[in-house]
Amino acid sequence: MFEVLGLTATETALYTALINNPRSTATELAGHVGISEQEADHAAHHLVRRGLANRLPGAEPRYLAVAPDIALDPLIARHDEQLRQARQSSHELLAAFRESSRHIHPAELIEVITGTDNIISRVLHFQETARVQLRGFDRPPYAMRPGSGRSTEVRRLAEGVTYRVIYTPEALTWPGRAGSDIRAGCEHGEQARVRPDLPVKLIIVDDRQAFVPVHTGRNQVEAALVVHPCDLFDALVALFESEWERAVPLRSFVPGDEHPGYPSQPDETTAALLLCLSAGLTDTNIARSLDSSLRTTQRHIQRLMRELNASTRFQAGVEARERGWA
Repeated sequence: MFEVLGLTATETALYTALINNPRSTATELAGHVGISEQEADHAAHHLVRRGLANRLPGAEPRYLAVAPDIALDPLIARHDEQLRQARQSSHELLAAFRESSRHIHPAELIEVITGTDNIISRVLHFQETARVQLRGFDRPPYAMRPGSGRSTEVRRLAEGVTYRVIYTPEALTWPGRAGSDIRAGCEHGEQARVRPDLPVKLIIVDDRQAFVPVHTGRNQVEAALVVHPCDLFDALVALFESEWERAVPLRSFVPGDEHPGYPSQPDETTAALLLCLSAGLTDTNIARSLDSSLRTTQRHIQRLMRELNASTRFQAGVEARERGWA
C-alpha cells in the first residue's frame, strides 16, 4: 500500500500490524505478519529510522507506531513534490519533442518491427496505453493466438476505453472465435462489425499510432509497421472509418437473461449460431467456427429456424431481435 512512498511490502505490513498491536516486540510482530523474527527486527529498526515508529526502552524492546498523519503526511508531501517535478519535466520534454518533430525525416515516421515476440509485445502495449479508443481490422493470419488478449480488452473496456473492430468472415470462422472469444468482447461492450476483403490488418491507438502487421504470403505475420501521425496515418484512419460505415454490425447474444413473453434467452450454442448467421457466414464456415461437423451445424440451423418459425435466415434474424435475442 505504501510501497510508492519508499516502504517495502514487509515494512508496510509491519507498520499496519503495529497500528493494530501497539507496544509489540519484534517477536510478536513476526507472528502477526508471518515473517522471521530477524526480518521483523530489521523492518522495525527501519520504521524507527523513517520516523514511523518509536522504540520503547526495556530488556526486550517494544515498538509503538507513530500516528499516520504525523508519520506519513511528510512522506506523501515529498512524493507529491517529486510527481510535480516529474510532470513539469515531462511537459518540457514534450514541448522539445514537438519542436524537434517538425524537422523529423519522413522515414522516421514509420517504425519496422520484426520478430513474433516483439510484435506481440507492441500489441499488448497498445492495449495497455490506449486512453480513448482502439480501432482495428481483424483478419488472419495471426502472430498471437486469437483471443489471448481478450481479458485485457475486457478490463480496458471497463475502464472506459472504446473498442471498435471490423472482422472478416475468415476471422469469424477461426475455430472457437465466434462461439466464445468475439462474443465475450461484444458482451462487455466491444463494437464489432463484419466486412469481407479488408485490405490490411490494422490497429489504431487513439489518434497517436497505427499498427499494420505485414506478411509475404507464407500465411504468417513476419513484421509490422508502426505509423506515427503523418499523411499516411491520416489515410489509415480514413480507411478504417470508411470501412466501418460499410460493415455489417455483429449482434451480441447474451444467454441467461429473461425476456418478457419468452421463457429464456438462447443457450451458448444458439447464441454463437445467431452471431454467425448475423455475419452472413455459410454453413461450412459456421461449422468451422463452432468446431462442429457440417451435418450437426445444419441440424442446429434447422432446429433454430423451426423454433423461430422462420422460413429464411433473414426472418430468423428479425424474430431473434423481436425476442430480444439480438
